[in-house]
Amino acid sequence: MADTQKVNLVSQDGDSFEVSREVAVMSELVRTMIADEQDDEAQEIPLPNVKSTVLSKVIEFCSHHHNNPMPEIEKAANYMDIKSLLDLACAKVASMIKGKTPQEIRETFNITNDFTPEEEAQIREENKWCEEA
Repeated sequence: MADTQKVNLVSQDGDSFEVSREVAVMSELVRTMIADEQDDEAQEIPLPNVKSTVLSKVIEFCSHHHNNPMPEIEKAANYMDIKSLLDLACAKVASMIKGKTPQEIRETFNITNDFTPEEEAQIREENKWCEEA
């Protein structure tokens, strides 16, 4: 199902840019500013430190990259045996998950948690060395 919710990003210059919520929340700042309620009306998010010319470029980038193809690129590079592309894709994926909780990683890659609480507890026990600092 396509994302039909809209968000209005308002630049330093007062210009308003209507974008899909899916694209807007690529920004952690915008994500935290958006209310949890799913309103029919587009929300307005002020960005007083971003000029219109820059915001339009940021929106262009986010619109192009919001459906993250990195996992698929990684699989294709591995299958096609393109080591340099595989290394690059793996580094990108690693940077995307660094410092995130398991739940945040699931959200980033649209992964459904299909573990039962018992399975999750067992996995945590077996891998508790990973969480030790």
